[in-house]
Amino acid sequence: MIDSNNTTDRNSFLQGIPKDLLFGFLDNPYESLILIDTEGIIRFLASANEDFFSIKLRKAVGRHVTEINPDTQLLETLKTGKPEIGRIMTLMGKKRIIARIPIFKENQLIGAAGKVMFTHPEKLKELYERIETLETDLNYYKNELFQAYGSRYTFDSIIGNSDLILQAKALALQAAETNSAVIITGESGTGKELFAHAIHHASKRGKHNFVKVNCASIPSELIESELFGYEAGAFTGADKKGKPGKFEISHNGTIFLDEIGDMPLKMQVKVLRVLQEKEIERIGSQQPKQIDFRLICATNRNIEKLISDGEFRLDLFYRINIINITLPPLRETKTDIPKFFDYFLGELSKEKGQKKKQISNEVISLLKNYSWPGNMRELRNVAERALIVSRGQQIELNDMPPVLQKALAFPILENKPLPMLKDLMEQTEKQAITQALKLTNGNKAKSAQILGIHRTGLYQKMSKYNIQ
Repeated sequence: MIDSNNTTDRNSFLQGIPKDLLFGFLDNPYESLILIDTEGIIRFLASANEDFFSIKLRKAVGRHVTEINPDTQLLETLKTGKPEIGRIMTLMGKKRIIARIPIFKENQLIGAAGKVMFTHPEKLKELYERIETLETDLNYYKNELFQAYGSRYTFDSIIGNSDLILQAKALALQAAETNSAVIITGESGTGKELFAHAIHHASKRGKHNFVKVNCASIPSELIESELFGYEAGAFTGADKKGKPGKFEISHNGTIFLDEIGDMPLKMQVKVLRVLQEKEIERIGSQQPKQIDFRLICATNRNIEKLISDGEFRLDLFYRINIINITLPPLRETKTDIPKFFDYFLGELSKEKGQKKKQISNEVISLLKNYSWPGNMRELRNVAERALIVSRGQQIELNDMPPVLQKALAFPILENKPLPMLKDLMEQTEKQAITQALKLTNGNKAKSAQILGIHRTGLYQKMSKYNIQ
């Protein structure tokens, strides 16, 4: 590096540059360079300026700049000592985009330079258009990155009002204010990912990446490269440029390890080290890299049982189990089920460009009394099916899947001493008829349809069992 304030170093450096090369640089035809000293005397004039000022370089040097250009603004640059970049100047009736630059040595002004940046303003317009194109492309890729690694849900997306949902939401809001690890537990389909997105979005890291990893869906032989990345040529088939891992991509953001209970034990050891040291090493690299991330985990498995069975490390559990949020299954939040169903209907209707339909009272009763083993996923699927098969202005019982109707019409009996077969059949038949009538508010035609019998047969059985 040459010290610009050291005259000896500078002179020796300049002596190493061929004079032809240095002069060619100063006299290039694209900038029309002019140099003046502090008195305004021209010390250099590029030959490209001859067309503008009708004067040769050898005749211009030593003359005052106003003699060849009375309108020059270079003298103003000498007064202010401030550069002017991108100014428009008219030369020979043509506009040019120029720059005026003060020249300093050891903080003392020793002259000024003027040069052409663009020979035609149209060139500047072309440059602006190229910049705008680049900005458009950049915004596109930023949007694509957000779609891949942005949070899609907020706490406003959590719509339940039951006590259990409100308690989970309140704890999640508290978690969002911290940087502590969070583990979200609950049955499959209870909305664990939705809560993870909401926590990230509400946190200080919300503007950074939200990186999801499904530990159950990645083959064990690939999970290390997926989490930690790899260097170029680290293994056969590796990308020639290498690849960052999920932890690296989550730098300054959040990494969400979904189904962490399915993570192989070997990988649990490496994840534990990352949590302890806050650094990762790509496969094929010996250079650790510091990362800053927030961890959120989720599982539908019993971690305590996995630990006792030797399938999950206790020390890793202590690291991830700082804040534990348990999400309730639908069967424990029955008052919210109609609201969830209505929400899904509205969302699906909007997607399909259809008018949103109402829900009959019989359907509401059915929704509340079904056990929903698939939780939210099953509820959404039922809503989509109902929207497709329904032909009226509201969702009716016959729009519901047969599995829901049969499950309610024939509930499982509690564990009791087994009665005689005849008594068991009569008890089940009576219970099924009573349940069907209750669901349909006494509508015998609909009840018979649910039970799969003729209406006349229903009347006979109601009389037999004295059902009013």
